Amino acid sequence: MLQKLRFAPGINKQISSSSGEGQWTDCDNVRFRYGIPEKIGGWTQLGGTKITGRNTAIHHFVTTNGIKYAALGTNRVLYVFSGGAFYDIHPIKSTTTLTSAFTTTNGSSTVTITFASAHNIENVGDVILLDNFSSITNSNFVSTDFDNKKFAVTTIPSDTTITITMPSNESGSGATTSGGIRVQYYYPVGLALETAATGWGLGQWGGRLSGQFTSTLSSSLTDSATSLTMASSSSFSSSGTVLIGTELIAYTANDDSGTLSGLTRGSQGTTAAAHSSGATVTDAASFAAWNSAPSGDVVTAPGIWSLDNFGNLLIATINGGETFSWNSEATAANSTRATILANAPTATATTLVSTPDRHLIFFGTETTIGTKSTKDPMFIRFSDQESIDATTSYTPSSTNTAGTQRLADGSRIVGAIRGRDAIYVWTDTALFIMRFVGPPFTFSFQQVGTNCGLIGQNAAVEVDGTAYWMSENGFFRYTGKLESLPCLVEDHVFDDLNTTPRQHINAGLNNLFGEVMWFYPNAGSNTVNRMVSYNYLDSSAERPIWSIGTLDRTAWSDSAIFGKPHATDYDDSSNVDSTSTTYVQGNQDGCSVYYQHETGLNQVLAGQTTAIAANIKSGDFDIGQREGLQGDGDTMMRVSRVLPDFLSQTGNAKIQLDLRDFPNDTAASSSLGPFTVSPATQKIDTRARARFIALKVSNDSTDQFWRLGTFRIDYNSDGRR
Repeated sequence: MLQKLRFAPGINKQISSSSGEGQWTDCDNVRFRYGIPEKIGGWTQLGGTKITGRNTAIHHFVTTNGIKYAALGTNRVLYVFSGGAFYDIHPIKSTTTLTSAFTTTNGSSTVTITFASAHNIENVGDVILLDNFSSITNSNFVSTDFDNKKFAVTTIPSDTTITITMPSNESGSGATTSGGIRVQYYYPVGLALETAATGWGLGQWGGRLSGQFTSTLSSSLTDSATSLTMASSSSFSSSGTVLIGTELIAYTANDDSGTLSGLTRGSQGTTAAAHSSGATVTDAASFAAWNSAPSGDVVTAPGIWSLDNFGNLLIATINGGETFSWNSEATAANSTRATILANAPTATATTLVSTPDRHLIFFGTETTIGTKSTKDPMFIRFSDQESIDATTSYTPSSTNTAGTQRLADGSRIVGAIRGRDAIYVWTDTALFIMRFVGPPFTFSFQQVGTNCGLIGQNAAVEVDGTAYWMSENGFFRYTGKLESLPCLVEDHVFDDLNTTPRQHINAGLNNLFGEVMWFYPNAGSNTVNRMVSYNYLDSSAERPIWSIGTLDRTAWSDSAIFGKPHATDYDDSSNVDSTSTTYVQGNQDGCSVYYQHETGLNQVLAGQTTAIAANIKSGDFDIGQREGLQGDGDTMMRVSRVLPDFLSQTGNAKIQLDLRDFPNDTAASSSLGPFTVSPATQKIDTRARARFIALKVSNDSTDQFWRLGTFRIDYNSDGRR
């Protein structure tokens, strides 16, 4: 007899396949629209080139002149995208003009650059821009190999030298002199990946180390010296602890020019030792020795931006660092750079602009502006209304609306987003609502949730007055009250979640289809490689609609400005093409691809079109003696025909019947399948016999799309064994 196959919308991974009768239990690259599964839309590369580093933020805005911009911040470079092209607007931290500064060696690709004084370049991998290059002698390299080129710093041998790597070896005798050159040092952002820094190699059994800042010794250090000099100390605290080799060294003073003094050697039970010039010096503020309590989860922080706009000004903040502004309507704006925001805090976790009152708000920032060592992870500072760069913009007084607030629940502010009528602020444990109330208090603060902290800075979105976010404890929403979001794929996500790179987890809104998505790393990955989505339009209390997949995006922006969603994908194994203006020679941090989504049926990258493979699989259906396809599995069934039904189909699709005799059996495809189904296919003849049968629909070629209707099967009872 013919029987309709009916399935509830959404994926349910909280059940076994044999208990998933009438439900979908697995999928990839599939969404549910009006309760019906369909393959997701395609995506196309924008900009014609990749960008350097791992992108962590996308912000779309429109100027008063109607120019559309997308700002993108990678761990190396800040870009804007406009008119189909990328423009490097990264702020410059320092500029130095040198003469006779280059040294090369025959047979080597290394170029040593010597500065007349301390260069204050902080980290290997940081970016420098070389220009105004006149000449180089005794070398096969010429001025055009360096002029107006960006390089990643390869090593920092001393406080006056760095090295860069050329794409080919020196074939001349080796340069000993050069003409003039200008070195522009990009503000450092951070690492591409967030990784654990625990265990072996840190000098202590059970020891832990946190800190993104490293430098190198400028000269050798004896085992009794009470001061040390390194290439740069500007990112280190005014007092604290550093790690060199296996020795922890406490210090009481930092002159920010490279010298730490007031040393206590062999701190926390380590052994004082001599260290050679060039040895790595690592900020060890969160080190915990054996039998001492570590201060929470310990990771090396990645480079993350927060982006917003204050009118025509782009506001860009490096997590843990400075805040910059870029005037989108300045003359030749695309060829100008962002500059540090005058008089603003210099060490902040994240920023945003409140609307419509227009205050610039700093979260997890300094208690004393300009003194990074006073950074308080729970401290909030906001500017005077409509004032963000005056000398009094951030100093509270009776005549302005500037102010401060320290939150009480949690150890750090993780993230904040702007909602329809409030600002949502998350710590690692709680949710606060921040609302503009006007003078004299300016903002009110109300804690509205506990044990619901944000897992990563970008893991929350707001739509239609509801905030959705991912916590370590599950998914949540706030609609005026805190709610745990019912999730039928919860175990699938959280039992396979790598929480070490939590700052990589990001949320995206696809308003075209009513979806909130979270992109996260599973247990075997240090970067994003999985997706889970929630359909907020079609879900109900009785049936929340979730989907899962392998779509990996490091940042996402909705369709409001450009008409389609935009997102970035990260490739850690390649660099940008050397002919591109976004290229950084020697970059080891990989690159990002900027995509427009919901366009076409395929993936288009570098002019090449590839298929988006999609599939969906049902739970098992079985039969009984009287109940039809709602049986208890006491009777084997034989399926002779499948009648496919697609509401919409482009190209071919594949149909597969997975067969099992017992719940713990490995499913096997029916002997004649899988079956290729065209839009003209009326029926599929098959010979399938099993106690449990599941339906799988998929595609694997270009220009294919499907949206399911109601399938039917022709079956009969076929005995008990």
